Amino acid sequence: MDNQDTSESPSESQVEEDEQADAAPPSFSQFSAKLRAMVRIRNKYQAMKKRRAEMAAGLPLSGSLPRSTSPKIFTFEGLTASSSSAPKKKKKKRKSRVLFPSRSRRVVPTKERSRAKNCLFLLIFIVFLQVYNAIENLDDHVLKYDLEGLEKTLKREVFGQQEATERLLEHLNDYLSTYVHNKPLVLSLNGPSGVGKSHLGRILARHFRSVVNDQLVMQYFVLHHCPLEDNAMHCAQYLASRVSEIVTLAEEGEMIPVLIFDEVEFMHMPLLDMLHKLFRTSQTNEYLNAIYVLISNLGQAEITKFVLQNSSSETAMGQTRLGRDLGPLLHSTLERHHPLFAEVDIIPLTLLQKSHVMDCFLDEMTREGFYPDHMHIERLAGEISYYSIGQWQFSQTGCKHVVAKVNLL
Repeated sequence: MDNQDTSESPSESQVEEDEQADAAPPSFSQFSAKLRAMVRIRNKYQAMKKRRAEMAAGLPLSGSLPRSTSPKIFTFEGLTASSSSAPKKKKKKRKSRVLFPSRSRRVVPTKERSRAKNCLFLLIFIVFLQVYNAIENLDDHVLKYDLEGLEKTLKREVFGQQEATERLLEHLNDYLSTYVHNKPLVLSLNGPSGVGKSHLGRILARHFRSVVNDQLVMQYFVLHHCPLEDNAMHCAQYLASRVSEIVTLAEEGEMIPVLIFDEVEFMHMPLLDMLHKLFRTSQTNEYLNAIYVLISNLGQAEITKFVLQNSSSETAMGQTRLGRDLGPLLHSTLERHHPLFAEVDIIPLTLLQKSHVMDCFLDEMTREGFYPDHMHIERLAGEISYYSIGQWQFSQTGCKHVVAKVNLL
């Protein structure tokens, strides 16, 4: 028992010593160390707060000045003054950037040149050269026939037929622009007696004989070459062989022949049938590249009636409407004469006025060497019969008797 008491007593005494040690107050050295740490922390905090206030107010940092641990009151006066005096800078908007994954490689897209585009440019260039060459060839082909010279001659020697000559030149210009055609050009000059149909045919023959070979132009007068109906078959055969020779010769020289048939109203039926075969598109190439001009007074009654009914003070003879409105009527009249006129382009010639007849007298007297006296010309023109419609006078015989009256002088 005694041994147990002696063993328990040291443990209790040790516990009591520990409790006393915990309850004892800390020493002065431990308290002074903690106080110094707290003062340092407070000084650092005050210095940082002062530095931030100076930076916000724009004042120089007081790094070299002695530190003051006293608190400083913050106001907005200095901040307002400094912000108003300092220039404001505009903020630039940053463009959005494309971000790539950090692990992937940045590959810049490249423009690939297509070979098809180069081929397309080459094809366009070739087509342009072909078109340009074709246009140049068209101009060269027309220049060989000197249509500008023909136009000047018609204006100088044909009176009162401005619309007819313009339409004639348009047809010739369109047809002579190329050499290869799918059908021949067939023109029919129709009008009353004395309006200048035969004179126009002689001008065409003379002009094309001067610009192309004389053998490629034929002028056929029906009453002179085939007046009798009994010889119509023989005339048709001869005419067919003659046309064949001309178109063959023109094919060799790559030219277009001109065949003029005057007085078609007296042409017999075998000759008309032969011409109708020549106008068809089923012929060989040499027959398709040719110009046929038919001259007649067929439809003169319709032309005279139309001009007299449509004459007015503004348009002397309805000239602008002659070819447009009278064309269908003339086609139906001429087709009743023969079916070949269904394949022709009709160019009607109008009646001549008194002023045009006076021009015919002036031209003829100048050719014969007479002095062109105006009073004398007006007296001769007054001897011809006229249709009087209002203030207009249209000659009934045109310039047909002009040559005979001048020869009597």
